[in-house]
Amino acid sequence: MTIDLSPLIPLPALVVLIVAAAVLSVLGLWRGVRGVWLRTLAGILLILALANPVIRQEEREPLSTVVAVVVDRSQSQDYGTRKAETDQALAQLRERLAAFPRIEARIVEARDDGESEAPSTRLFESLRTALADVPPSRVGGAIFITDGRIHDVPDVNQPLGFNAPVHALITGRANEFDRRIEVVRGPRFGIVGEDQTVTFKVVDDGPSPGGEAEVTIRLNGNEIARQGATAGTEIPFTFKVPRGGNNILEFAVSPLAGEVTEANNRAIHLIDGIRENLRVLLVSGEPHAGERAWRNLLKSDASVDLVHFTILRPPEKQDGTPINELSLIAFPTRELFVDKIDEFDLIIFDRYQHRGVLPILYYDNIAQYVEKGGALLIAAGPEHAGEDSIAMTPLQAVLPANPTGSMNEKAFFPRLSDEGKKHPVTRGLEGAASEPPAWGRWFRTVDVDRPQGETVMQAADGKPLLVLNRVGEGRVAMLLSDQGWLWARGFEGGGPSASLYRRTAHWLMKEPALEEEALTARALGRSIEVSRQTLGTDPGPAEITLPSGERQSLTLTQAEPGLFRATLRTSETGLFEVKNGDLSTLVHVGTVDAPEFKATTSTPDIIAPVVEKTKGLATRIAENATVSVPPVLPLSGALRVADPARLSIQMTDETVLKGILSLPLFAGLIGLSALILAFSAMWYREGR
Repeated sequence: MTIDLSPLIPLPALVVLIVAAAVLSVLGLWRGVRGVWLRTLAGILLILALANPVIRQEEREPLSTVVAVVVDRSQSQDYGTRKAETDQALAQLRERLAAFPRIEARIVEARDDGESEAPSTRLFESLRTALADVPPSRVGGAIFITDGRIHDVPDVNQPLGFNAPVHALITGRANEFDRRIEVVRGPRFGIVGEDQTVTFKVVDDGPSPGGEAEVTIRLNGNEIARQGATAGTEIPFTFKVPRGGNNILEFAVSPLAGEVTEANNRAIHLIDGIRENLRVLLVSGEPHAGERAWRNLLKSDASVDLVHFTILRPPEKQDGTPINELSLIAFPTRELFVDKIDEFDLIIFDRYQHRGVLPILYYDNIAQYVEKGGALLIAAGPEHAGEDSIAMTPLQAVLPANPTGSMNEKAFFPRLSDEGKKHPVTRGLEGAASEPPAWGRWFRTVDVDRPQGETVMQAADGKPLLVLNRVGEGRVAMLLSDQGWLWARGFEGGGPSASLYRRTAHWLMKEPALEEEALTARALGRSIEVSRQTLGTDPGPAEITLPSGERQSLTLTQAEPGLFRATLRTSETGLFEVKNGDLSTLVHVGTVDAPEFKATTSTPDIIAPVVEKTKGLATRIAENATVSVPPVLPLSGALRVADPARLSIQMTDETVLKGILSLPLFAGLIGLSALILAFSAMWYREGR
């Protein structure tokens, strides 16, 4: 309650009146005037009436004390029984806080935003958001329900923005242990066929069981090594990059009984294989119009080392020219087909026929080169149907089709077969979708028996035109016409010769993107795009194993012939395994070194410095079989010591003004009666 003045006249005038009254009263007392006391009293009452004193009474209501409860809903909280412990602790805490009407609980669940590439547990960021509109004086404390793996704990000397205790209710068990594996370092790119070294390490969190761990190493899904590893020791592993494009090196450590999770028992390292220089051997028979098409295609690629020989002078050609006057280069057959044949990535025979230049044994050497993983492309012309065809040599063992001895001399539009519409080598070739195809005609093909492998392009009357086949570990392609150059020259509008030749060459060299039966997955932010290439029908759903161990079925839908796709939106991050039939692949969502993928054992140690500084409590809530939350203790004033068994809440003394009661002392009958009484007494005294 307060008394305020609300003058009825201007304050300067009131001051003048007070001074005048005081002077007159003092003068009257000095001269001994009768009735001066009554005059002074009447003056005082008059001045008070003009000053208008008002009694003010404020009506205030106490404000609630805000307590922030931050619930950790990060991925690590899904391990074991932590999620159930968190739910039970939250329910108990709600009940305990609700018992105090002046406590306002603000519960915020801290989840991964679903967009970050490096997910982490950021509880203090959620705390600041929850208390952004609360004055620091009203904050009574903060309570975290977490496994303790918090990645944004402020420095102990960094202000929190409020002066109240911070408590931590820790899920999990004190004796937890977990074994994980991580890639310490490794190259992002590697040259195909050369050694690369990746260093990995097995880490034991918590009480280590000791002993040597067994690590299984797979490359592109195939097991290549098993190696023992001691926890905490960095181990280098050397391997050869097998192919160009994306390669997945997987390290899997054997699980331990009773560990927190097996989700981090695998780690992958992605390495892009780069072919330093593709070595291609192009051997041409008699010069023809299509020879330059092959040469131009191969020479246009700076990464291709081309060795090109054209047989201009076969041994049987005798025109009397002395050998020393010939300017032709001798064909180094032994060097190319014996000594250095394994150095070539691709061998192309362009309208080549057996004319005695290559000894018959060399054809068998080429066949063995293919079976051991080499690549062979035959671009056939009329000579392939003759008596000197290379199909009559030991090379026949790896060829997908044998000539019948005749040519098909008929104009035709090259068309994709049913398999060709699905095969990645020919699928989606520009101009193939229309009928007839939007490209020029060819005019002859080599007639062959029923071919092996896949016939992806057809000539007139459905005859084979482009045949692809696997032989042993290698691959063979046969183009049964020598008129692909018509497309390159723009005849009747031309055609996609460069795309066709390039895709065929890359398929022969085992480009992963051109595999007929392939399962791939890639991460697009927090989504996984699964692609399945097949020459068959519907491959069925894909099964995805999430980092948490949960399995989901994903229905694949046809995007185009031979290609099925689907996208899975996920809130989890880590290593996902995708399976479809006998095929499987791995994909990692989020950065490999994200904090959420590191240690998974629960601990109060990370948040302990903040708890101790604010005189809070950090305790495990599930040491026994049941979950138990400590009682809440509201306290007034600043906390001096921490309570070891209760959650101290610093209650606020803040209030909110609800209204003001004003009562003028000299208003109405009270003031009027006092003035009348004073002046009446003065008149009465003067009248005597």
